[in-house]
Formats: sequence, C-alpha cells, structure tokens
Amino acid sequence: MRFIASLQYRAAALAGISTQFAWGAMEILAFAAFYRSNPAAFPMEFSHTVSYIWIQQAFFALFNMFLAADDMSEAIESGAIAYEMVRPLDLYTRWSCQFTANRLAQASLRCLPVLLVAFIVPQPYRLSLPASPGTLVVFLLSAALAVGVVSAMSMIMYVSVFYTMSFRGARLVFGNLSMFLSGAIVPLPFFPKPLQSVAELLPFAAMQNMPFRIYSGNIAGVHAAGGVALQVFWLLVLVAFGKFAMGRALKKVIVQGG
Repeated sequence: MRFIASLQYRAAALAGISTQFAWGAMEILAFAAFYRSNPAAFPMEFSHTVSYIWIQQAFFALFNMFLAADDMSEAIESGAIAYEMVRPLDLYTRWSCQFTANRLAQASLRCLPVLLVAFIVPQPYRLSLPASPGTLVVFLLSAALAVGVVSAMSMIMYVSVFYTMSFRGARLVFGNLSMFLSGAIVPLPFFPKPLQSVAELLPFAAMQNMPFRIYSGNIAGVHAAGGVALQVFWLLVLVAFGKFAMGRALKKVIVQGG
C-alpha cells in the first residue's frame, strides 16, 4: 500500500531525475579532469569510477539516509505513536516495510531514465555492463542486502527519537555519517589507506559502497563474496539491535494529553 501511494509523487521524481543527471555529470567530469593528469595515481580505473557514479545516481533514492519518512518521526514527537502501539502489528516490522516501500517507489520512478541516458552517452562517460552474468547476480544480491542495511540503520535512527524527541538532529548525524562513510561522496578506495581499512569494516560500507563496486568491477571473486558476507553480518546485527532498542523504548513510552 505504501509503495503504491508513493508512486503518485511524479513531480518530485522528475525533479530528482534532473538532479541526478546534473550531479552525476558534474562528478564524472570532475573525476575526468583528475584522471587526465595521471591515470595511474588512482585506485580505480576511470571506467569503474564512471559506472560507480552512474549506478549511484540511478539508485540514489534507495541508499540515501536523508530520504526519511517524516510521518514516523512525527508520530513519536506528537504522541500519535499511541495509535500505532494499539494496532495488532509489530511496530518495527511495519515501519521497516513502509520505509523500504517509500524508497523502492522513488527509485523505480527515477532509475530507468538515468540508466537509459547513462548507457547511450559517448565513451568514456558511458555506463558499462557488468563483466559477466554472475557479476550481475552478485550485484543484485548485494543491492538487496544494502537496502536492508539502510532500512535497519534508519530504524535505529527513528528509535533514537524516542529519547531525543527531535528527528532533525538524528537525521543530520546519521545522514552525514552514512554519506561520508558509505562512499556516497567519494568512493572508499579513494580514502587514505588507514581510514579505508576502518571504513570498510563499518556498517556504512555495507550500504552503497559494496553493490556499486561489485557492479563496476572494482571488487570481484573472493573479495565480493567477503563483502556480501559482511553485509549479511551487519544486517543481522542492526536488525537485532533495532528490535531490542525499540522494545526497550516502547516499554517506557509516556503519552501526555488527550
């Protein structure tokens, strides 16, 4: 139901598509200028970087932590959470499904135009196909796990509002951390080695970093399998922690007023 309802926001989708085109082109041209100076100085081939950026822009709505469902935070801040608690549904599962449905609907409206243009622009700025059908399968599996990790991390962000009573601060903290450490601003291979080694072990790296690098061909074989395994690990840990934290929070909820 939430997925179908979210499909009606076509004007917002058109605005998002134009933003993704502009931002993607700007990033690719900026990287192209750096690569022309010394291609051997970079940890990713230019074709891999181009594919990474195009896929990132096509599926921006799936992995951006700033795209939140405001009705969930408003329910906590206003006290309407009382109505949610009396429904015979698991609140964590319901909110998680709504949050994921919002993202899937927005991504389904935006991704096809971006991918179509990315596949027809001239070389070397064109989006490349995966190296093999197996790579495509691993990418789809990794992308599904990444959506789960984003959803689980977002649920922890919402649970924090039970204690802070302000969603603005939680969104800024979680959003900025995920943007930087998931490779949304700069791909993780471009980080300094010590920082990259730490960032690749954090749950943020299990978001867009892993599926995009698998698609582009920057990660393959055993390294790709290890990355997917790490995604599964963080998904289980974050869901378990989120359910535990929400259970603790709901036991102490006090709603004042009538």
